[in-house]
Amino acid sequence: MRKIILFGLFLATMGFAENKNESNNSEVDMEESPIEGVTFKFIETNGIKMRLAEIGEGPLILLAHGWPESWYSWRHQLIGLSKAGFRVIAPDMRGYGQTDAPSEIDQYDIKHLTEDMIGILDALGEASAYIIGHDWGAPVATYSALFYPKRFTKLVIMSVPYSGRQDQNPIEGLKAVFQDNFFYILYHNEPNGVAEKEYDKSPRDLISKFYQSPNAPSKPPKITDSKRSAGGFLSRIGEPKGMPDWFTQKDLDYVVGQFEQSGFRGGVNYYRNIERNWKLTEDLKDHSIKVPTLFLAGTEDMVIRGASKEALQSSMKEAIPLLEKVILLPNIGHWVQQEAPEDTNKILLEFLK
Repeated sequence: MRKIILFGLFLATMGFAENKNESNNSEVDMEESPIEGVTFKFIETNGIKMRLAEIGEGPLILLAHGWPESWYSWRHQLIGLSKAGFRVIAPDMRGYGQTDAPSEIDQYDIKHLTEDMIGILDALGEASAYIIGHDWGAPVATYSALFYPKRFTKLVIMSVPYSGRQDQNPIEGLKAVFQDNFFYILYHNEPNGVAEKEYDKSPRDLISKFYQSPNAPSKPPKITDSKRSAGGFLSRIGEPKGMPDWFTQKDLDYVVGQFEQSGFRGGVNYYRNIERNWKLTEDLKDHSIKVPTLFLAGTEDMVIRGASKEALQSSMKEAIPLLEKVILLPNIGHWVQQEAPEDTNKILLEFLK
């Protein structure tokens, strides 16, 4: 059966910025962490400067966020996991927040992204780490464990399952399926930066619409025509009638501020490398993950499209023979570690310890 791997944000509800610098300037380097006990540090690695949020002492846990996110998506895990005796690091991934955002699209391919993870370990003087990834961070974490099994002792994949390299070029597969209809991954792959130009005009509109619980009440979308020619992305999502209790106004303001600072081009460039990543990993199509692995998602996460625990286990078992658990949290959507932080932390600690 043909596999179409959907990297990144979910299907249904779901930076070019003219004044954004490739390297963030020193004026913003002094930002203080909004989370008590969490500190920032900067490292130089793999040709870029990265900002790391850090807390705790003990075995290292590396947290890789997705789109459109930042280190802040892990705020609950930074506190909970560090209290359990771990050193926890959550970077702004390449292109996000105060981490550098190279202008070249190919600087965001899976080779660079996984080398960033290794670069963090090297800069911190750590021989190995547990690695956890959500959304786009999930394939980054997965390929980090695949490329560097001696550096990552356990793997946690959130929201985006891994069933191995597909036979068909994924972008060509999506074009065949959606044709003239709108689909966000194809939109992100259009030339001239049309996606990030739309998003940079209103980061608050984007974040407030995306960071919602499943079935949250909203106004009707302005665009209901499925054709791409009818318009871009944000008008296809109805304006929410409020924010969820797990994502406060303070949270919204902080995340919006991060994208006002960095723009959206860096994150969108991850999608522009899907085809390139497929070509770069041709020699790995018969390789499998060789570290113990946990998959975690919400039952209402649109990335898994209603798949059962058994179906997910079956689809991943060949590519991840050491898949120990598949856990689906009832009535939880895409933002699992933020929507259900206590359950997420408990599951992570049980697996990691």
